[in-house]
Amino acid sequence: MRQEQQAMLDLCELYGRFGYTQYKMSKFEEYDLYVRNKSFLISDSVITFTDTNGKLMALKPDVTLSIVKNSLDIPGYVQKLYYDEHVYRISDKTSAYKEIPQVGLECLGDIDDYSIAEVLSLAAQSLSTFDEDYILDVSNLDILSLVLDRIGISESGRRALIECISKKDIHDAERICREEGIDTEKASLLSRLEACSGEVDAALKGLASLFDDVEWNAMVKRFGEILALLPKKNVRIDFSVVNDMNYYNGIVFQGFVPSIPTDVLSGGQYDNLMARMEKKSGAIGFALYLDRLEALVSPRKEYDVDALLLYGEGDSPSAILAAVQELSRQGLTVLAQKSVPERLTWRQLIKLSESGVQTVETNA
Repeated sequence: MRQEQQAMLDLCELYGRFGYTQYKMSKFEEYDLYVRNKSFLISDSVITFTDTNGKLMALKPDVTLSIVKNSLDIPGYVQKLYYDEHVYRISDKTSAYKEIPQVGLECLGDIDDYSIAEVLSLAAQSLSTFDEDYILDVSNLDILSLVLDRIGISESGRRALIECISKKDIHDAERICREEGIDTEKASLLSRLEACSGEVDAALKGLASLFDDVEWNAMVKRFGEILALLPKKNVRIDFSVVNDMNYYNGIVFQGFVPSIPTDVLSGGQYDNLMARMEKKSGAIGFALYLDRLEALVSPRKEYDVDALLLYGEGDSPSAILAAVQELSRQGLTVLAQKSVPERLTWRQLIKLSESGVQTVETNA
């Protein structure tokens, strides 16, 4: 269990060791940046206000868009950035606007297979900070796109199939194929692709059997070489991880930890977003949602304080301070008061006397 601040420091230190530098941004950006890319955001609800110069501004609901906007677009150069920011959007738990701590990183520029593997590895290490039994689900949108190309379905049918795949609804996907006149053999590619999810080696073996041609074999081989650099125990292939293909391409992924029912990390390659924002570079990154990890980074305390130290009107400040310091040196949290506060919980009730401190009551 780690406190939120320490967890963020540990993650930033990890990213710094790999050459990532911190990106700092203002609490707000021009609203136009977000309205043009609403479908890229987790939520399209954005808090806005009018600046003194008449411009419509927004409290930042996202960091990646700002990084892309301000990124260096230099051929042959890779820019590595991490951030430790608060974003403003509707909370999963309360359905109300909330200031949400978020940590993440972005790798932008001349992205190659090493860049992809490094980001995946840092995503895995980030998850392991919170629980060694994490799971990193990895998909490949280029492989999915090639399968859909070979099925030969219409653009509207393609969008519907992607939605089915994200829900693991193969039955409905096959229905769509029938309605579009796709023959049974081609339609079966979807169920065969879905079966290629799970443990990495077995999934890659299944993928290799789908087709036997140079383009397909090269794509599966490259995917396998990237995944080979990650811990097999914690990594799965899962083609239901489907981000918006208007923005994402290639490798996409989600991270999970036990006891939390939703993903706590997500990311992927977003070359398409870069192109939409008139950048020539590629990019890959991820965000870690600390609000979803709240139970781990901010565990509920059994007591407000370890020790409640009661002193009287006649006790000297030096004696009170000495008692507090002594208890603190024992690793206890200490609150000094003249009387017991209402609704305060404590493990030990201690009184200051002429002979020193005396424990008068203990909550087991």
